[in-house]
Amino acid sequence: MDGLPCHVRPVNRRRTAFSLIELLIVVGVVSVLLAILVPALRKARQAASRVSCAHNLKQIGLGMSMYLNDNDSTYPCATDPVSEEPVYWLWMGRGWRRWVKPYLGGSIDVNDPSALLCPEDRADPVLFESTSYAYSMTFYHSPQQIDAMNERAETYSDPRPSIPQRADSVAHPAAKILIGEWASSHASVEIEQGWWNWQGARNFLFADSHVVSVKAERILPARDGLPDANLTIHGIQGRDVAQ
Repeated sequence: MDGLPCHVRPVNRRRTAFSLIELLIVVGVVSVLLAILVPALRKARQAASRVSCAHNLKQIGLGMSMYLNDNDSTYPCATDPVSEEPVYWLWMGRGWRRWVKPYLGGSIDVNDPSALLCPEDRADPVLFESTSYAYSMTFYHSPQQIDAMNERAETYSDPRPSIPQRADSVAHPAAKILIGEWASSHASVEIEQGWWNWQGARNFLFADSHVVSVKAERILPARDGLPDANLTIHGIQGRDVAQ
């Protein structure tokens, strides 16, 4: 008998479409993979930006070392470019850039920030003049001036004239923050108020030129009781981290 038995159906070998169940399985697998990969990619990007930012600070550290070598081991004053009388700058210390920037290979230019701008800085470049890094005011105020301040508001209400400090006066170079990120640029945090009140971890350049990412809880309480490298107890004779 040449034909198939009447109770046997021929096999359909031309099927090309997916069933609804198969499509749902594919969508589910893709969703699981995305849920795994997206956070991993985000963390990888944050890690890469931290490395790039740390490299910036190392370059700034080299520039600062060259500046000290040319200026009798005396740290620069962070004068405000728009206020020369009296000669001081308050919290962020942007004025330090004009002394160090020539050693970084160029003039101050918001369109060419070089190592002064963190690649993940979320602030408006014009707002902070393309500068992501703050310079501790302990390096341009005496320990006596710093110990006379009890809260950050005093840097506004009762500013002290700048007194540049010498490198050989830093008592604990490996524990004293010189320059660091002004904001937690590499991760979303609930509290992010400059150096005064913040969470997460940031890259810092210490006075001995090493760069490391430090969590907020590792910073010793300053004069204002906060993890504030601007008001380190005893200024450059004190410590920002325990050794």
